[in-house]
Amino acid sequence: MKTRLPFAGAVALLLVLTGFTGCRSAYYAAYEKFGVHKRDLLRKHVTAARDEQQAAGEQFKSALERLKELYGFSGGNLEKAYKGLQNEYEDCAARADDVRKRIKQIETVAEDLFTEWESEIKEISTVSLQASSRRQLRETRARYQDLHDALKEAERSMDPVLTQLRDQVLYLKHNLNAQAIASLKGEAANIQVDITRLLEQMNAAIARADEFISTLQSE
Repeated sequence: MKTRLPFAGAVALLLVLTGFTGCRSAYYAAYEKFGVHKRDLLRKHVTAARDEQQAAGEQFKSALERLKELYGFSGGNLEKAYKGLQNEYEDCAARADDVRKRIKQIETVAEDLFTEWESEIKEISTVSLQASSRRQLRETRARYQDLHDALKEAERSMDPVLTQLRDQVLYLKHNLNAQAIASLKGEAANIQVDITRLLEQMNAAIARADEFISTLQSE
């Protein structure tokens, strides 16, 4: 049976009323008042990470299309073309920042969940149940590690793409002419390959997230 998260607003209010200042124990305690535990929060963050990976992927695709249009520029308002690319870069950077923040949230909740789980296993007096819980913990940790590796690989792949986009935006800013476009075309192959690789790794991370979410829901 799924645990729903319908009380986020109430939790936020409770944290304010109790003087919450970033203490993780208070954060978890507030959610647990509504029956929402670390496992549920981890699933929530992984689901959000999957959605943010998809949104970031779409944004990088849009940037790639904008670049292709720019490389094919044959006349018109070059200032407008530059502004369009600048906006794409800024949107990509914002999406990338969302992805990074979400991964950190996942890391924090996962670490706390596994620490709590390990501690509570020691409180189980029945040997067979303790062994079963320890096995489930190992399996969940292994699946989480696969997910984490995929998320970090996609995260690392964003940096070279963002760097190249920023370089092209800055270069165009100071060289708004046809010669500048011709110079950028020389870098076209590199950035297109990097964006394609990034999208592949994002898709892999999304698939891992789906797998992890399904196992948390079925256990």
